[in-house]
Amino acid sequence: MIRFEHVSKRYPGGNAALSDINFHLQRGEMAFLTGHSGAGKSTLLRLIGLLERPSRGQVLFDDRNIGKLSRRALPFQRRKVGMIFQDHRLLTTKTVMDNVALPLVISGVRYTDIRKRVRAALDKVGLLDKEKSFPMALSGGEQQRVGIARAIVNKPPVLLADEPTGNLDPELSRDLMNLFLQLNELGATVLIASHDLALVRQVGKRVLVLKDGQLVDSVPARVAHPEQMYENRR
Repeated sequence: MIRFEHVSKRYPGGNAALSDINFHLQRGEMAFLTGHSGAGKSTLLRLIGLLERPSRGQVLFDDRNIGKLSRRALPFQRRKVGMIFQDHRLLTTKTVMDNVALPLVISGVRYTDIRKRVRAALDKVGLLDKEKSFPMALSGGEQQRVGIARAIVNKPPVLLADEPTGNLDPELSRDLMNLFLQLNELGATVLIASHDLALVRQVGKRVLVLKDGQLVDSVPARVAHPEQMYENRR
């Protein structure tokens, strides 16, 4: 579904964030990106989400070179990708309902449909009772779940998460990862950047390892032992 072919990204000033990256993420797959701070994880996700364009090579989405899309085509392609950030990026003056509704409003969805879809997304992340709350009244874990609801409300086929558990305690991190597993089981293709190696190993999915902008390893998925699986996973 997503393929990188000899992709490099160099920023103004000569800083090479990625160098000759090659990998293929299958439709319906869940995988992790790991590596040290500055290894290029965020840049790679931003290339898929069309927040950046490659300096060299091709980023293919369903065999389409998205790095060559016109400015007019960008919004339509971006709707196929839900992005979740470590810092949530919620509008503090808007309610949870309004924050999650934002992608639908931008897409021109009718108000009656917006309310139904937002409530369905909030229900999926366990926050239906918080729809009238403001972000500052929520815990860090709840704010992250609002970010996930906003990312999935348009039902994109691809979900990207950049260090989604970075500011959460271990228990909340496991709960959040379990939610990503459930979304993947519902059909979403999921790619998560994370430095939490213990949590990543527990999940048992493929791991792509970046070092200094290069892909140095691809560890295949494995079946986790029963005692390593999350207790509430279904």
